[in-house]
Amino acid sequence: MDISIVVPLYNEDESLPHLAEWIDRVMESHGFDYEVIMVDDGSKDRSWAVIEQLRDKNPRYKGVKFRRNYGKSAALNVGFSHASGDVVITMDADLQDSPDEVPELYRMIKEDGYDLVSGWKKKRYDSKLAKNIPSKFFNWTTRRLSGIKLHDFNCGLKAYRHDVVKSIEVYGEMHRYIPVIAKWAGFGKIGEKVVQHRKREFGVTKFGLNRFVNGYLDLMSIMFMSKFGKQPMHFFGLVGSCSFLLGFIALVVVCVLRLCGRIALTNSVWFYLSMLFVLMGAMLFLAGFLGELICRNSTTRNSYLIEKELL
Repeated sequence: MDISIVVPLYNEDESLPHLAEWIDRVMESHGFDYEVIMVDDGSKDRSWAVIEQLRDKNPRYKGVKFRRNYGKSAALNVGFSHASGDVVITMDADLQDSPDEVPELYRMIKEDGYDLVSGWKKKRYDSKLAKNIPSKFFNWTTRRLSGIKLHDFNCGLKAYRHDVVKSIEVYGEMHRYIPVIAKWAGFGKIGEKVVQHRKREFGVTKFGLNRFVNGYLDLMSIMFMSKFGKQPMHFFGLVGSCSFLLGFIALVVVCVLRLCGRIALTNSVWFYLSMLFVLMGAMLFLAGFLGELICRNSTTRNSYLIEKELL
């Protein structure tokens, strides 16, 4: 199969028929063998009924319905697990991403040899104060921390080589940083394409201001996990050992001063600080051991309750 299109959605019943018609028109005009995987992230409207209707008309359409709302990362992760195309395209269901961009994205993966191509909505129709300015700041920060020269990490329109989506895992709200995750997984050829951004025709945005706070926390998690995710002891053990050693040396000095009659232990702030560093070191060292055990035994991080499937 040439292309798998993964569409995460939440309460988008009005947009779905228009999106499906647009996708079909583009795919058929270019002769692609394709499938469309729509992941309903616990919608409360008629989104799933629309997906069933689309499936009845065209067997290329597949669907997964979550029992409750888990978030876009969960929807993408499940969609990736079912994708079988040589190139996997992701796009939002709100008609702000244009399926007309798909042929060129496909070409960049197949002919130019990119592992991942991210869309760049250079001209946006969102609110400048609520979205554009914060997004520019987040993208600048992510570029500096990750070393990946992309202008729009959060663009929903992306293309992936098949091996990429089968080698990465997204959870929490880490869909914003999939290029970073892919890079740390060993897929370093990441490109960018200017894409059209369209005004929303139906419904309202599903993302609030809390996405900016969560986005930064997830970025910190990714940067930490990329370096120490497999060996948390390398971080906690090192910091804990330094803290324990510093505290132990300080404790020895305090005890020597006490034996010389220079200070009284119960009245010395240095005694309590040295004990604090020793205890912190021991606790961080223990956290490293626990982190190693959790990393080696965790099997349910991406486990979701699926209500219905059309595969």
